[in-house]
Amino acid sequence: MNLDIHGGSCGHSCCLRVENLSVKIGTDQILNNINLHVHCGEMVALIGPNGAGKSTFLKAILGQLEYQGVIAFSQPGRRSSKPRIGYVPQSPAFDPSDPVSVADLFACCMSKRPAFLGLGKSMKQLVPECLERVHGEDLANKRIGALSGGELQRVLLALALEPMPNILILDEPLSGVDVEGMEALMDMLDEIRKNYDLSILMTTHDFSMLRRYADQVVLIDHAVLIQGEPDRVLSSEEFSRTFHTKGGRA
Repeated sequence: MNLDIHGGSCGHSCCLRVENLSVKIGTDQILNNINLHVHCGEMVALIGPNGAGKSTFLKAILGQLEYQGVIAFSQPGRRSSKPRIGYVPQSPAFDPSDPVSVADLFACCMSKRPAFLGLGKSMKQLVPECLERVHGEDLANKRIGALSGGELQRVLLALALEPMPNILILDEPLSGVDVEGMEALMDMLDEIRKNYDLSILMTTHDFSMLRRYADQVVLIDHAVLIQGEPDRVLSSEEFSRTFHTKGGRA
């Protein structure tokens, strides 16, 4: 495993660089020779069939899996041991009857003070500030189990943005979100990456939003089949063969 935070071929720009990344689990070759550059402020969408290795790729970047190759992060003008990464996992489940509120969840995740003692002064100030970033100020006192799919994504996103990361990784953020909620969520992600100049790397099975929001689309099926601007990828023969459709409108 090699996480090289300096050097690379991104010139003087802020950049996440993945070169010749391969992941083998047991005897199965899950990923083979993946190459990708993601510049700060870019939104990059990973697409591919089920079992193609998309989540494995994210886990390798998160340091949760052993891999071969190079994962490098460079940010000119700053010296840091590693990039800050915010992560929102795929479809976490909460008991609908659970009395835990959004504010309680923040306290559990971000404070050493037991949640049953109530929020301390600093948390009472921090929770609204975090939720404001995702336009979710009205969610603080809602029960986690009562949130809609879009509201839950906002809460998890607010947690992932504190402290503000260099790279935001989202595993299927549109899953379980209705069409209206998808557009609102993508608008918010677009706003966040522009306001804070962070990179967003996300997996998705919904292609309808890619032309409008993504800077790059990467089609993966254990290896990179094609990558580039959304129009190029969604109109490609590789996309058509993989998904048995044309233009990303299935």
